[in-house]
Amino acid sequence: MSWVERALAMGLITLLAGCALMPERVPLGATRSEIESRLGSPTGVYGLADGTRLQYSRQPAGQQVYNLDLDAAGRLRQTEQAMESARLERIPVNQWTRQEALLHLGRPAIIERVASFEGVLWTYRFQEMNNPRFVHLYLDAAGVVRRVSFSDEPLPDDLFDMAR
Repeated sequence: MSWVERALAMGLITLLAGCALMPERVPLGATRSEIESRLGSPTGVYGLADGTRLQYSRQPAGQQVYNLDLDAAGRLRQTEQAMESARLERIPVNQWTRQEALLHLGRPAIIERVASFEGVLWTYRFQEMNNPRFVHLYLDAAGVVRRVSFSDEPLPDDLFDMAR
């Protein structure tokens, strides 16, 4: 096999492996064991009233969180990408608790405190029309989301300019 053929073979293997790790390509009706053999262990598992949610988060470095909902029989009934701006804009302030944030969005990319708020700030990365963005959830001491805000994620050139 020539080096060109080897390179093409490796490229094909890489492409196929990448497709195997795409939660949005798992067919409806797949079982939990089929999903986990294809995607690996989920980053979160949550009980739903009528089934189970398997969560595959690419946070903190990535910008996606996939929720794969299984019915009571353990078969995939729905897949959603939680880090879509339309969904994030509808986060119910003063209603969501820490548990709801974890159920819908998974673990945040960044957890920090800010002087202007008595509580913690959970930050998630997402993409809006090819622009890297942050959504910030302000959780009070009781773990209730009191405020949601959005900001642009600085690009490497922006960080370089700020350092000058």
